[in-house]
Amino acid sequence: MVDNSKRQRGLGRGLSALMADVGASSANPSTSATNSSRPDRSIPIERVFPNPDQPRRHFAEDQLQDLANSIKTKGIIQPLIVRSRPGHEGDYEIVAGERRWRAAQIARLHQVPVVVREFTDIEVLEIAIIENIQRTDLNPVEEAMGYRQLMDRFGHTQEKLAEALGKSRSYIANLLRLLSLPDEVLDMLKDGQLSIGHARALITSDQPIDLARKVVAGGLSVRETEKLVKQAAQGESTPKAKSQQPGSSIAKDADTLALEGDLSAALRLRVSVDHVAGSESGKITLHYTTLDQLDDLCRILTATN
Repeated sequence: MVDNSKRQRGLGRGLSALMADVGASSANPSTSATNSSRPDRSIPIERVFPNPDQPRRHFAEDQLQDLANSIKTKGIIQPLIVRSRPGHEGDYEIVAGERRWRAAQIARLHQVPVVVREFTDIEVLEIAIIENIQRTDLNPVEEAMGYRQLMDRFGHTQEKLAEALGKSRSYIANLLRLLSLPDEVLDMLKDGQLSIGHARALITSDQPIDLARKVVAGGLSVRETEKLVKQAAQGESTPKAKSQQPGSSIAKDADTLALEGDLSAALRLRVSVDHVAGSESGKITLHYTTLDQLDDLCRILTATN
């Protein structure tokens, strides 16, 4: 369990301040030296160790080799951000810049430039997530999961993330809504078989997996996918229309749709909000596609403070 005092210390530093440190470390390695951060010192590469809690586990070999070739020619322009390695005097732990450290080993460098900072364990994990989000090669699901981690583990709001990361709140909200899709559909999105536009259209469907398979098999465009989802929804709702209660509303306003999206992103399930027109009553329907999702929902609903 995370110690609350450490949690508050990490958040107290402020997301924008952490972003400033990561921003200096995440610049393109080929950036002009005049724009680089000034290193505190150079230290032997064997005294630098990766963060054991680094969320990123895969580093593409071809990209590491390209970076190593650049380092052989230009050196490491942007220094690594490190902290003293806990329990190992004289050693350092990488806070940001593990990719450069790995490439420097391939390039057979003996020393690496570093900026030494004092960070708590909580801040190190937070920065690691932020640095991964800033990667240009993230797929939409990985980016959304990064935002979700920052919100779940550190209490950041969509507004705070939008401000610190230079994105709009709607951009972050729309990405988070993708996580309500079943894993099979998310895998298609990760692999590039579906675009964000396709996935957003499928969020509102009761049968996203079946429709996603049709989209991929038929090579449908986003507009064709939206039409397919609409046709499927009309087909599902036709037999129910006769039993619909008087005064209920079929068309949902923008506020209701936004609320559905926010709840879907928070619960990672598809959520339907059906308000009875002219009253203060209605119902909320939660849709799950796997038993694991049902278990997660039960844990959320039965959690105690």
